Amino acid sequence: MEANGSRNRRITTSSSRRRVVATKNAGWTNPLLPNNTVKKLHRREITSLRHRSASVSNSLHRFRNFRLTERYDMHDPVGQCSMVLPLLMRRAKVIEIVVVHDIVFALASSGVCAAFSRGTNKTICFLNIYPDEVIRSLFYNKNNDSLITVSVYASDNFSSLKCRSIRIEYIQRGKPEEGFPLFETESLKWPGFVEFDDVNEKVLTYSAQDSIYKVFDLKNYALLYSITDRQVEEIKISPGIMLLIFSRGQSHVPLKILSIEDGTVLKDFNHLLHRNKKVDFIEQFNEKLLVKQDNENLQILDVRNAEVKEVGSTEFMTPSAFIFLYENQLFLTFRNQTVSVWNFRGELVTSFEDHVLSHPDCNTNNIYITSDQDLIVSFCKADNDQATDRRAGSINISNIWTGKCIAKINSSNAIPSKDEQEGSSSNTRQVEVNMVEEALEDITALYFDEEHNEIYTDVDRSGGLG
Repeated sequence: MEANGSRNRRITTSSSRRRVVATKNAGWTNPLLPNNTVKKLHRREITSLRHRSASVSNSLHRFRNFRLTERYDMHDPVGQCSMVLPLLMRRAKVIEIVVVHDIVFALASSGVCAAFSRGTNKTICFLNIYPDEVIRSLFYNKNNDSLITVSVYASDNFSSLKCRSIRIEYIQRGKPEEGFPLFETESLKWPGFVEFDDVNEKVLTYSAQDSIYKVFDLKNYALLYSITDRQVEEIKISPGIMLLIFSRGQSHVPLKILSIEDGTVLKDFNHLLHRNKKVDFIEQFNEKLLVKQDNENLQILDVRNAEVKEVGSTEFMTPSAFIFLYENQLFLTFRNQTVSVWNFRGELVTSFEDHVLSHPDCNTNNIYITSDQDLIVSFCKADNDQATDRRAGSINISNIWTGKCIAKINSSNAIPSKDEQEGSSSNTRQVEVNMVEEALEDITALYFDEEHNEIYTDVDRSGGLG
């Protein structure tokens, strides 16, 4: 993920690509919001992962009858919580959820990260192994079945990123301290960063102190090569290649395309720009280069033959975030709570009919793209005529190719019917109604566990385990 002050963010699938940038100001200033509770919505009849060619009817069946089945509370007064700073003892919103095998990881905005067992529904451990550790982000490395944490520390005034690799088996045993530090030679202070790219199996770091980019092998963390040109302002990663963006001239920006395997220069060229116009973004997707300037057309350049396609500025406006779908050769844009799908001919492929995102500022942590890249699962605004509580939103599942909403989880259909609750009192039913509405309020993190057909969300809650 990119969060270095640019207007747009880029998320890639089917990769787990994530960039974490050191903070500019010293100190930990992330606002603490109420509660550390993760909820699990689970479909009663579990089905295996469907084949790519499965019909929409199968998708409908896959998401039918989701029910709220479990709550995990991060505010656990026992165990390793005593190791954590008083600041981290306060409840805070969950901002990231990752499920690996039978472990659910939940990261709060306070920097606390808890691991829960799907089997026992109990806390296994906290990944904060030092009293002053604030975890900023998580990355699952499938190459060696480990979880990488990216943290900052009070002892360093929260100014430098530190990475640590913890094997999943260590976490299962409740021994996260048996992991080991990564990239200890790198000074990752602002505007330095670390970026993990699952597609190319590489790690990119930037040490601002030395103005050096380094590429490491994600399989064994060995250094592959360095880039020391101080004129490089940004690097974008695409399958097999990297795009180096240099300091712009008055009417052009110098660009280089490198092999990500060994850093060999594959192409060196200038791209013409409109004078005195701000560059909104430059993105690379395989052989396609996307360039957008303020109030200008989107340019899609084929770097092989210099052919350029343009999309009018009124048709394509600068999005707040991208999701690139490598398997389908498409990309999603997010702008003003709406999602659109484009191809690299500059054509709008899909506009979603019922997929208005709940939050005006796009948060890709509450958006999930399935591994087949055919479905998008998001936290959306609920229909006023369907929601029993208008504060609650809905989890919408839409087909990326057609834009159709194929399923929706809201406070009306996620509650067991009266027939299912035969014999239950009206008070019992109302309690369940309240719990479901609460689970669908202001979701800031969402994860769809495709293997077990379960959806995990955070929940804004002042109490303990529900």
